[in-house]
Amino acid sequence: MVTNHVIDYIYTIHGHRITRWNDALLNPPALDTYARSAHAKGAALQNCFGFVDGTVRPIARPDEHQRMMYNGHKRVHAIKFQSVALPNGLIANLYGPVEGKRHDAGMLAESGLLHDLERHAFSTGGQPLCIYGDPAYPLRVHLQGPFQGAALTPQMEMFNGSMSSVRVSVEWLFGDILNYFKFLDFKKNLKVGLSNIGKTYVVCALMRNALTCLYGNQTSEFFELDPPSLQGYFR
Repeated sequence: MVTNHVIDYIYTIHGHRITRWNDALLNPPALDTYARSAHAKGAALQNCFGFVDGTVRPIARPDEHQRMMYNGHKRVHAIKFQSVALPNGLIANLYGPVEGKRHDAGMLAESGLLHDLERHAFSTGGQPLCIYGDPAYPLRVHLQGPFQGAALTPQMEMFNGSMSSVRVSVEWLFGDILNYFKFLDFKKNLKVGLSNIGKTYVVCALMRNALTCLYGNQTSEFFELDPPSLQGYFR
């Protein structure tokens, strides 16, 4: 009961910092800094400020709505989240949970992230900036992905390789959340209807951001970009 009360409190007071567009993290000068950092680490795109991906979190097999929660790709019952990672090691935006069977493109449309990007993702000079995702996402001005097909030119392959080498930072952040909050990986105790799994994951991601502000992480070290202070993040 105490744990649930604290989770509810943190989510109510601070959840907006990660579930909505956070102007403190995603303002034009900051976006310019993220894009320069990613390009300096080898990203072919000069206007890419972050990376988007979905994560599948296995749960206990539900008694009802099994088809809705079943993820055929991972072959587990699960819930899914969509995350936008920044070069400074923070999760800038987190959407979810949605049913495990939901496709990443459908989750993107439902999240409203594209609409937020169209409104806010611009440099200080007014040029459009983008995030980078895998082939599951549609190509847009503010959302880029790898070249696809069997007949890729050497330049296309170099582009894909350069972006893949920096996009791995999203997977590092997903791993960080599980490493610090290991009960999230104990699927037998994650039961839909008996515990608030989705809210708990969001709060753990927010707390992982707090730890990053204090100590940094693998992503911030890789891009050589310090996160904001803890006071700056929660102000």
